Amino acid sequence: MQKLPFSIDRNSAEPLQRQLRRAFIDAIHDGQMVVGQKIPSSRALAEQLGIARNTATAVYDELIARGYLESQARRGCFVSARGAEQDENTAKPSTLDWNARMRVHPSRFNHIRKPLNWKDYSYPFIYGQVDPRLFPVNAWRAASRDTLGRASIDWWAADRAVDDDPMLIEQIRTRILPDRGIYARPEEILITLGAQEGFYLLARMLSGPGARVGCEDPGYPDSRFIYELYGGQSVPLPIDAQGARIAPGLGLDVALLTPGAQCPTMTLMTDARRDQILNLAAQEDFLIVEDDYEGEVSFARDTALKARDKDGRVLYLGTLSKVLAPGVRLGFMVAPPEVVQEARWLRRLMHRSVPLNNQRAAAIFLAEGHYLALVRKLRKVHAERWYRVMEHIDTLMPGFKVPDPCQGGASVWLECPEGVDGRDLMREAMKAGVLFESGDPFVRSEDAGRFLRLGLSLIETDAIVPGMRVLGEVAARLAQAAPTVAP
Repeated sequence: MQKLPFSIDRNSAEPLQRQLRRAFIDAIHDGQMVVGQKIPSSRALAEQLGIARNTATAVYDELIARGYLESQARRGCFVSARGAEQDENTAKPSTLDWNARMRVHPSRFNHIRKPLNWKDYSYPFIYGQVDPRLFPVNAWRAASRDTLGRASIDWWAADRAVDDDPMLIEQIRTRILPDRGIYARPEEILITLGAQEGFYLLARMLSGPGARVGCEDPGYPDSRFIYELYGGQSVPLPIDAQGARIAPGLGLDVALLTPGAQCPTMTLMTDARRDQILNLAAQEDFLIVEDDYEGEVSFARDTALKARDKDGRVLYLGTLSKVLAPGVRLGFMVAPPEVVQEARWLRRLMHRSVPLNNQRAAAIFLAEGHYLALVRKLRKVHAERWYRVMEHIDTLMPGFKVPDPCQGGASVWLECPEGVDGRDLMREAMKAGVLFESGDPFVRSEDAGRFLRLGLSLIETDAIVPGMRVLGEVAARLAQAAPTVAP
């Protein structure tokens, strides 16, 4: 009996069918099995490898369907020429100039980037990740299990092209929004794939070539990128001690603001500045997109700008990602019914409804009180971590500047000391086990290397001081090695 050029590992967690299928494909592509070569019958293969014949038959059937093998009547099974040439045929590079054909190049934006292996660092000062030590996994598992009940399945398994889960809408309307000072009707709420999709929907409906879009400087880069994709012209809105500043006469069509916890400085917009901006928006007739960036987890609490809105010109975007998890991809928009109606049908053209099983799981999690309990826990922990940084910043990281006033949040925005480039600091700090976020995506290109962000949502509280100490030592070495500039 012919001996095959591979074996299977019975101790592997990989299923036998998958192992066998992969082994055949690898052997064909590597030339260990050649075109026209006859392979053992399924019975012979099963005996040779000590597996069930059904397993061998299933693998053969799939490889025949995919073109790697071909069955010839009364002769047996052979390696197919089509299967052996699959890699050669599919690996040929396109001859088209795709860069010239594409109207936009989103990959060229200076995006916020986080290494995929951030868990491998001893001191991960990363923002926006859920701390698994705090998340109530059992409660979420129970909510997910209830989602598989008959009544829930009957709702979310149907093709509901534009609908949202009314249970989740009601939980957001009655449990989340009142805490932000917002009281909305169901028809004023739309579920989105995170706040990010809310930006995209509003940009598609409200922006276009030549639209003047006020963007905080420094500010959240993704919202600016999305509006620029549709031809919007960014107008910088400087940040001072009171929050974003909008001067009269800028000719704005829309302003993108994070008043509750400014991204990335965490500055809380004052009441006076909020009233000033709302009055100016009414006078000059521009719209405001409010990104509640920190959402419910912010311990520097204040009501939303939307709560002061008198004429419906503030379009509010919220997110559940900071509490649940970024991967759950649930956010919401609060806007006048006319806006929500059009956004709902625009969303349908993109992907129809937001996954309804996720909506129902989140709704159950909220209804049973787990969400708000987790919010209270996160606020407490974020406050502890923020105060820990503030307590030690001057001694462990001398020369680093914090915003004035420095207000609390799940991250700390820092300006590097003179002679220290944030890009060099990041590279050397990573070697020492410290990971933080570059400030470059949030600022103009001329300010590259000046700022960094210490995220506090993931790092253990007890690791903050040791991590700051290492970061301060790395910065001191870089400052000492920096060339002296003659006066």
